[in-house]
Amino acid sequence: MKVLITGIAGFIGYFVSKKLIEKDFYIVGIDNINDYYSPELKYLRLEKLGISKENINYGYKTKSNKYQNLDFIKINLEDRSGIEKIFKEESFDYVIHLAAQAGVRYSLKYPFKYIDSNINGFMTILEGVRNNNVKHFIFASSSSVYGANKKTPFSENDRVDNPVSLYAATKKSNELMAYTYSHLFGIPSTGLRFFTVYGPLGRPDMAYFKFTNAIFNDREIEVYNFGKMKRDFTYIDDIVEGVFRLIQKVPENDNITTAPFKVYNIGNNHPVELLYFIEILEREIGKTAKKKFLPIQAGDVVETYADISELEKAVGFRPTTSIEEGLKRFVDWYKGEYMSLKAGLC
Repeated sequence: MKVLITGIAGFIGYFVSKKLIEKDFYIVGIDNINDYYSPELKYLRLEKLGISKENINYGYKTKSNKYQNLDFIKINLEDRSGIEKIFKEESFDYVIHLAAQAGVRYSLKYPFKYIDSNINGFMTILEGVRNNNVKHFIFASSSSVYGANKKTPFSENDRVDNPVSLYAATKKSNELMAYTYSHLFGIPSTGLRFFTVYGPLGRPDMAYFKFTNAIFNDREIEVYNFGKMKRDFTYIDDIVEGVFRLIQKVPENDNITTAPFKVYNIGNNHPVELLYFIEILEREIGKTAKKKFLPIQAGDVVETYADISELEKAVGFRPTTSIEEGLKRFVDWYKGEYMSLKAGLC
């Protein structure tokens, strides 16, 4: 089976690709390796997949020197003719669309990057799927679509009409766009609402990574909403397992939604208080954080909490990695590989 994975140099994209490669899927990965955070960390992930930075040329296929069943193409999602060419040449069975302009607060400063990537780029991928007989289209949504919903845990059946950031609005838009194409053209589509993904080789813009950097270097950490926040932190291995199990769980038309379309939460189903989260990091690092307590930021929500009963019912899976174990693995990676490579990464 041949799979297109967009955002392969990203955090989730790298780990999903690694899993599928090991399961003997043939992977074509694409990424534009943008500078939202250090491209060197993205190149490090690609290097681990056998894709050498020196061999990458925009628009051309780079073969892995480690895996025979992996090719990489550097390309922008908005490059319509380039993406169309890839679809026509490769004949994908499945498409896993993980590429996006990430970040809630970044969307307040650079809104057009979110429209270019998350709306126009998403449409480019949707058109590729529509015109090339893809068996299943899987795409990354986000827990941010729940906005400031008060009812917890968040269920896929809840209304999601009040996003509190442009990033969240683009993710909700993706769900609507995918549903429309599913309804009009019969494209089996699954949206995945990820809840605060963390782990080794993760994103340096995320709180756990920023806090770890600051604590190690005796810098102050900014604790928003005076620490009264909760997040449903989900370890990367659990995210990957959920994605893997859903690949061949192809939605069918249920005569209610009039489309072969499903959305699933993938979260830990166990929100963690921010101050306890920091306490675990302090314990694993062996240092006490210098905390600066601040009001909540624009675009932030107080709590995320996933109802994962639909995921469990569909594929018999629920995440198992505790926050204590997950952060220990992250800090061990940070102390080891990351510290040895830190210069130039972030």
